[in-house]
Amino acid sequence: MLSADLQNDREWDVPLADALRRKKLMTLLEQLTKRQLAVFEFIHDKIQNRGYGPTVREIGNRFNISSPNGVMCHLRALERKGLISREPNMSRAIQLAPEFGKTEGMPLLGQVAAGVMHEAIEQSDSVDFQEMFTQQGRFALRVSGNSMIDAQIADGDYVIVERADTASAGQMVVARTDDGEATLKYWHPEKGRVRLQPANSDMDPIYVKNAAVVGVVVGVVRQY
Repeated sequence: MLSADLQNDREWDVPLADALRRKKLMTLLEQLTKRQLAVFEFIHDKIQNRGYGPTVREIGNRFNISSPNGVMCHLRALERKGLISREPNMSRAIQLAPEFGKTEGMPLLGQVAAGVMHEAIEQSDSVDFQEMFTQQGRFALRVSGNSMIDAQIADGDYVIVERADTASAGQMVVARTDDGEATLKYWHPEKGRVRLQPANSDMDPIYVKNAAVVGVVVGVVRQY
């Protein structure tokens, strides 16, 4: 667990700046109740290993807290103590305070279909794109398939995605259907459905009744 890892670290084994950051974190952790500490460690684990924070529902399920207000009480306490920050109007808006969220590289969450849709699989890994993309809320996905080839995105490329709940018509997004399938396409809401448009003249669009925007594509990285 996070607290045990920090307690086992000797400050003189790390650079001074990192030692001071850890000392500050340990001081703040000592001020938490047992439940607040457990919630913070759960949030820390999800952000560091999955790439984004848990929802209120996920926290409630993990700790058997039936009321969303009960979860919010813990989140407000962690926010007041400077351990996390929250963004309004975002479904997964919990973030670690900058000094406690240091990671090596951008989170690599898994693989997204750019051909036939398939279930999105999350994994714990990272890709070091931080020098190029340092903004919070961004992550990388490896592209599988050639449905976006006319947009110069090929199989094996990485797309940089900015997490968002909405997108404008025509934006390139990572979208997820009610079945949990994820795909990289152009986003076109239509009456009673959503058209997920490939950038490949040989492929037909995908029509779904319900789809959710996971994020908007902001960059592409290709290794030759």
